[in-house]
Amino acid sequence: MRSSRFFLLTILLAAVVAPGLSRAQPIPRKVEKAPAEATLIPLSGNWRMDGDVPVHALLISLQGLANRDYPRVYLEYPVDWQWEIVRPLEGFLEKRHGIKFNRLALDDADAALAQFARYAKGYVVWDKAVRTSLIVAFTISGVEDAVVVSEDQVALAQKHGLKPIADLRGLFAGKPDHEIYQWAYDRYWARCSRDYYVLLGGHAGIEMQPGIADFGVKQRAFFSDLSANPKHPEELALERKILSQQNPASIVVGWHSYGKDTEGQHTTLVGNYGLKMEGLHNLPNVSFTCQLPLTPDFKFTNNHHVAANAQLKAEKKVYICAVATDSMGIGAWTKPGRGGIPYTWQVSMNWAWMNPPALQFFYEDKTANDYFIAGLSGPGYMYPKSIPADKFPALMRDARALMAQLDLRALELMDYSEGNRHIGNTDLPKEVVDRYYQEFPDAIGFINGYGTARTFDLRDGKPLISYDYYLDVNRSVKDAAADLEELIQLNPQRPYFLLMHIRERNPVEKVTQIFNSLTEPVEVVALDTFLKLAADAKTYQTHYQQPEDPVSRNP
Repeated sequence: MRSSRFFLLTILLAAVVAPGLSRAQPIPRKVEKAPAEATLIPLSGNWRMDGDVPVHALLISLQGLANRDYPRVYLEYPVDWQWEIVRPLEGFLEKRHGIKFNRLALDDADAALAQFARYAKGYVVWDKAVRTSLIVAFTISGVEDAVVVSEDQVALAQKHGLKPIADLRGLFAGKPDHEIYQWAYDRYWARCSRDYYVLLGGHAGIEMQPGIADFGVKQRAFFSDLSANPKHPEELALERKILSQQNPASIVVGWHSYGKDTEGQHTTLVGNYGLKMEGLHNLPNVSFTCQLPLTPDFKFTNNHHVAANAQLKAEKKVYICAVATDSMGIGAWTKPGRGGIPYTWQVSMNWAWMNPPALQFFYEDKTANDYFIAGLSGPGYMYPKSIPADKFPALMRDARALMAQLDLRALELMDYSEGNRHIGNTDLPKEVVDRYYQEFPDAIGFINGYGTARTFDLRDGKPLISYDYYLDVNRSVKDAAADLEELIQLNPQRPYFLLMHIRERNPVEKVTQIFNSLTEPVEVVALDTFLKLAADAKTYQTHYQQPEDPVSRNP
C-alpha cells in the first residue's frame, strides 16, 4: 500500500506539471545560514548619468555576478535613499544574522574588482551618449557574465584581467528606444529568464537609480524601460510581446518609467498577462538578501487583536482605522510616533522570498500597536479588474500561501486600471468581488481603494470596506482634521466606520495629532478589530461598480 507521503507528493507534482495549470516563479535558493562575513561597498549620493552612475552601474553588475551562487557583496546606499530602512537593515543583518561586513572605500571599484572580478567572464561597454544602452548592458551582464563599464572604465576592467564581450558604443546613436530594445531582444532574449523580467524605469532623463539591477543580473533577466502608453505604439507592442512570453504567474520587478507612461498603465498591462508586479526600481541588495534564510528562532507572528472567528459588538460611535501602504520600507516606519496609536501596515508579501530579512526586521521591530495586512490585491502589486478570470486563481493561490506564511488575515485591494483618486473610478464590479470571496475563504475581510472608493459588501461575517479618506503628504493637520470632521457629520448614523488611507510618508505623529484635533470622540482601532466591528453593524450600503460609472484608461 502506498504511503500517504507518496500520495501527497504525487498530488503536488501533478499540480506543478498538469497542462493548463499556472505556476509561480521559482524561489531563489537560500543558503543554509547567513555568511559570517561579507564585503560592504558604500555608494555616493550622486545618481546622475554624468556623475557617479557609471561607477554605481559597474558595482551593481559586479554585485549581481558575485552573488549569483552565494551572498558575498552588499552595497551601502545613501541615508536619503527612497527605501528608507537601508541603514537600519544593515545593522539588523549584523546584530541578528551575525554578518560581519568588511568595508571598502566609497565607490571603490578597483578594490571591488580585485576581490570579485573572478566571478565575471568579461565586460560590456555601454554608450554614455545613449542612456538606454546602459539598460541593455544590464541584460548582457546577466546573460554573458559581464561587468558593466563605461569607456572610462575599460582600462580598469582590463587591469583585473577581464576581456571585452560586447561594446555598445556608437550602435544606437539617433535610434529610438523601441529599436534599441528590439536589437537586444533579437540577440539576448532567448537566453534570458522567463521567470523574472526587470522594468528598469523610475527616474528618467539625467538620473538613474538601478537598485534592483543586481537581482536582475543574478537571475539573467531581460531589462527594459519600455512604455505601456498607447502614445508609444512600437514600445508597447514589444512590451506586450515580452510579457506574453514570460512564464505564467511569474514576476515583473522594477518600476515603470516616469518619463514615458503611468503607474496605472503599466500595472494594468502586467495584470492583463496574469503576471505579478513587484514595483520598486531602486530596491537594493536583493541579490544578497534573497539568499538569506530567516534566523532559526524566528517565526512570522502578527499582532492579532481578535480571534479569527470572534464576533464583536459595535457601539454607537465613530471607529477609525488608519492604514499605511506603499511598502513599509519607503514610509513612516522609522519616523516619529509609531507605537502611539493602533496602526495598520500593508505588507509586500513577495518579500517573504525576495527579501526575507527585511520582513523579519519589520516583524521583530513592530510595537503592540502595529498590525499587518496583505496587499496589494494579491501576491504583488496588481489590479484585479485587469487580470483575466482564468488567470486569477493561480495568482491567488500564491497569495493565500503567502498570507498563511506571514500570519496575515485581511487583504487590501486596489485598482487603478480604470481611474485613480482624481478621475475615473477605483471601484470593483460584483464579479471581481465574488472572486475574492471565493478565493479567500479564511480571510476575515477586505479593504479597497487608494483614494476613496464606493465598493462595500458583507458576506458570512466578512466585510469589504472601501476608504472614505486619503491623507495626502502635503495635507496639514488642521485641514485634515476639518476634512474628517465633515465626513463624520455627513455620516450621522452610528456606528460609522471610517477607513483612512495614509500616504506612506506621513508620520504616525502627524496622524495622531489629526485624531486628537477631532471634536467628536472617536475610537482608533487596528484593521482586524475594525472589520469585526463592521461585520456586526452594517451601517454601510452594499455597492459595486456600475456599468455607467466613468472610466479612464490613463490613470
